[in-house]
Amino acid sequence: PLQALVINNKVSNVCSGGDGEADAELVCSAVAKGLGLESSSLVLPSSTGVIGWRLPAKELAEDVVPVAVKNLQSDSVLSAASAIMTTDRFPKVRSKTLSNGARVVGIAKGAGMIEPNMATMLSYILTDATIPKDKLQSMLSSVVDETFNCLSIDGDESTSDTVVCVASNQVSEDVDMGEFETALMQVCKGLAADIVRNGEGTSHVMRVSISNFPGTKRQARFLGRHIVNSPLFKCAVSGNDPNTGRLAGAIGSYMGKYMPDSDLSKMSLTLGGRCIFSEGKFVLEGDTVEKELSDHMASAEYGDSTDFPPHQRFVEIGVDFGDLDGTSLSVLGSDLTKEYVVINADYRS
Repeated sequence: PLQALVINNKVSNVCSGGDGEADAELVCSAVAKGLGLESSSLVLPSSTGVIGWRLPAKELAEDVVPVAVKNLQSDSVLSAASAIMTTDRFPKVRSKTLSNGARVVGIAKGAGMIEPNMATMLSYILTDATIPKDKLQSMLSSVVDETFNCLSIDGDESTSDTVVCVASNQVSEDVDMGEFETALMQVCKGLAADIVRNGEGTSHVMRVSISNFPGTKRQARFLGRHIVNSPLFKCAVSGNDPNTGRLAGAIGSYMGKYMPDSDLSKMSLTLGGRCIFSEGKFVLEGDTVEKELSDHMASAEYGDSTDFPPHQRFVEIGVDFGDLDGTSLSVLGSDLTKEYVVINADYRS
């Protein structure tokens, strides 16, 4: 079982030209020694940052780890959430308290190179509930598919990612497994939304709700990703421009390439709750509708402030295929702004 986590940012420890595994093991050994653990195998390492840079393992093991161990505290997880940030705008913490008094607390980092199927994001969920390992693993895998694997900021997967849930078994009272899984889902859903909302240069978060889809959940996730990763549509959202043709084009591009035999005759689209496409044609009439759609997008905007976002609103996009036996899920994504280009043009300097 895991008994400790050690996390570094700035350096990803990937393709560095040295022995990355040995470097990670050296740091884990120092942590195990500092905490009095029997083996370094009880310590899980995570690294995030620039690909190709070598981890300063000796300095971390000899200089940093002893100080970190000395400064361990149980008052708040906020300092850990802040310490793992890279280009993140704000620390991300979510928590739920169960009826038996146990808590589920999660932190996460990630702002760029974020794409479904995980990627360059780190998330740590801690609970003091007593949960069997096999059940915890099963619940976590299911929840991750519905949350962290259903978001994208820029379409780029990374070399480094981690989601781990650690149970300390400090609360011995029986746990309602359904209640625990609901709490785990809520914490991870909140963290997933926070990651997109703090994305590099992000000023709008899109929530694409796909319903009655004539395919698997995996195919539905890929469709959602195709929509939120469309550069043209992302730019339209950034400018509060309800260019609905770009939305329809992204859907048609995916369905034409990967599901060409699907029946789309019942498909309808909504933006901000208003129907914009039905029965094979757009339902858009005049400047009043255009302004309503633009106002909805503008209401979800929050600028590029480095502070916590002032609201939790989304640009709401609905894609309903009309197949009552079909699949339903939501995918989160961000717009594309000048600030994103500035950050990533100057990331290492």
